[in-house]
Amino acid sequence: MKFNGNLFYFLTAFYFVDAAGYAIWWNNSKGGYEPIGTAAIAMLGFMSLFLAFYIKNTGKRQGAVPEDRLDANIEDGESEVGFFAPWSWWPFFLGLFGSICFAALAVGWWLFFIGFPLVLVALIGFVFERSRGLFAH
Repeated sequence: MKFNGNLFYFLTAFYFVDAAGYAIWWNNSKGGYEPIGTAAIAMLGFMSLFLAFYIKNTGKRQGAVPEDRLDANIEDGESEVGFFAPWSWWPFFLGLFGSICFAALAVGWWLFFIGFPLVLVALIGFVFERSRGLFAH
């Protein structure tokens, strides 16, 4: 995490220098000031700064992780991510109905009104699949 934090601090400096260079370049080549691109690149700098601050502080509180140690083994970094039901069809339907909602941006809003209730049904089914039937808690 130490390297990742330093990398994001480096990216912060890079984006701020890049934003200044973009503003100067635009002013000299196009004649005038363009605030949108400059602000967008500067926002990248702020986002990198937030990530660097969070990662460095988390690394201080958490201590050394296996990725930071030279003597670590691959097994040291393994941890349980969670339990995922291999037989579940809900993620497939959630992705399918979500893509229908996304396609509504190109096709028309009427398609969104068809896909959104289906997304809600698939989302509720996916969240509560382990809380009913034989697998109820």
